[in-house]
Amino acid sequence: MKTIISPSILGGSFSNMENVISDLDKSKAEYIHFDVMDGDFVPNLTFGSKFITDLRFKTKKVFDVHLMIRRVGQFLDNYINAGSNIITFHNEIDENISELIYKIKDNNIKVGIAIKPKTPWEDIKEYLHTIDQVIIMTVEPGFGGQSFMNNQIKKIQNLSNFVKKNKLNINIEVDGGINFETGKLCIDAGANILVAGSFLFNQKNLISATNELNDFFN
Repeated sequence: MKTIISPSILGGSFSNMENVISDLDKSKAEYIHFDVMDGDFVPNLTFGSKFITDLRFKTKKVFDVHLMIRRVGQFLDNYINAGSNIITFHNEIDENISELIYKIKDNNIKVGIAIKPKTPWEDIKEYLHTIDQVIIMTVEPGFGGQSFMNNQIKKIQNLSNFVKKNKLNINIEVDGGINFETGKLCIDAGANILVAGSFLFNQKNLISATNELNDFFN
């Protein structure tokens, strides 16, 4: 199975974001990952839907939008209209998960559910037949640059085994502390999408770093 690289712009300079998007547009990455944080669900604040809207016309890459926010239903229309190709929200919110899933799908947008490190994958088992991807967090959501949590590998394996056994068409995406070494652990465990932020943006050249990571797994 092909590995998809989804660079997280959280690691880039927001004052130079047009150039960041331009570089990623020239790279082999298929996705661009947007970490939306509200300062409530997670202890940090990043950007909202207008930021995504303003960047949408800069590239045709898949916008992989990860909502780390508390009130998904209240703001969902904004992210649907912003040009998101995939919208993933967290299972840990206090909302009707099924309603959110079908609202996203009714707008011809792919939908995913994300789970924090302490959340068992079984908590989302009932939704797996209706969604397109799962994001397994391998760091605590809220900040970039954290170390990879190796204890999440078993979760990836167990979810992957369930997906294969039940012949589900679901992508397994891993977000947090991804580099060559940790990425290989995740791919070997059954993941097929890797979110990489700090690792890529700490390299001298974003385009070549992204291409090197892509080529390493493909």
